[in-house]
Amino acid sequence: MTTVLIIGGYGAVGRHTAAAINSLAPDTTVLTAGRHPERATPVPGTTALRFDAADPDAMREVPRDVGTVVMCAARDNVRIAEACLERGIDYVDVSASHPVLEAIEALDTAAGRTGATAVLSVGLLPGVSNLLARRLTDRHHGADLHISALLGSGDRHGPAALEWTLDGLGSLHGSWSAEFPAPYGRRTVHRFPFSDQYTLPATTGAATAATGLCLDSRLITGLLHAAGRPAVARLLRRPAVRRPLLAALGRAHIGGDGFAVTVRTEHASLAFSGRDQSHATGLTAALTATRIADMAPGVLHLDQVVEPLGFLEELAARGGFTLHPPRTASEAPH
Repeated sequence: MTTVLIIGGYGAVGRHTAAAINSLAPDTTVLTAGRHPERATPVPGTTALRFDAADPDAMREVPRDVGTVVMCAARDNVRIAEACLERGIDYVDVSASHPVLEAIEALDTAAGRTGATAVLSVGLLPGVSNLLARRLTDRHHGADLHISALLGSGDRHGPAALEWTLDGLGSLHGSWSAEFPAPYGRRTVHRFPFSDQYTLPATTGAATAATGLCLDSRLITGLLHAAGRPAVARLLRRPAVRRPLLAALGRAHIGGDGFAVTVRTEHASLAFSGRDQSHATGLTAALTATRIADMAPGVLHLDQVVEPLGFLEELAARGGFTLHPPRTASEAPH
């Protein structure tokens, strides 16, 4: 019997990951770990474990039969990954931060030495976006990729996710028009530092990649874009402004919980859409964790270790999402 430890197991993504692993692999023991499990609603079919990722000694207390760790928290990811790989424990990370994933990539030698596998870019962006991109670049090697994401502004996000979004505003520049599946249609997206655009040229053979973001609420998208302007960004770094703004964003739920990801080249485009991005990320992590034992050792991204079409079709079928048929450039709306 395999034991999987989910760090951040009581958050939105962690709970979806735990439930999906229970469904996909009923013989697996699932440990949901967090700093205060006594404050969280238990996840059915799992065992609670107190775990503080900020504690340098936390990994020493992990049960010896844990074979895979799924990191659903944004805290000390690199140190946790290193501790796992040095012990021969497989590792799955849902982080979208390029500096974090780049630092974990540097642990490839340690993974090879112990025979462990780390899979990065596991979620919606990066993750689903990587698989859509690889599906296109397998047919059009050397293409330029434009990855466009529309996320639900009514979806609930944790404090770390909101803070990361705020910090990402204005760090990259550029906007473009993207066509999303109904009911969204054509929208303007603003470039945002999701990690997929940095890794995809190396993992798929794309010439270039750029990722843009908008929200289903045009109003909130406009406000967030304005917040990326240098003068506003400097203001938002002040604690007296930043703290109340983050609190307000955490309470505001203007819009829905739908999402859509479109990846296009000059030749064709592919799209994936649905509701509840935490569910999509959690299910992607669970599908990865239940397959990781069959993957080669080393530190790799999701698009390097799974067949994209089969994985996306299973993700769509199990999650109630939609993988849209490919469109050629001539079929795209003008």
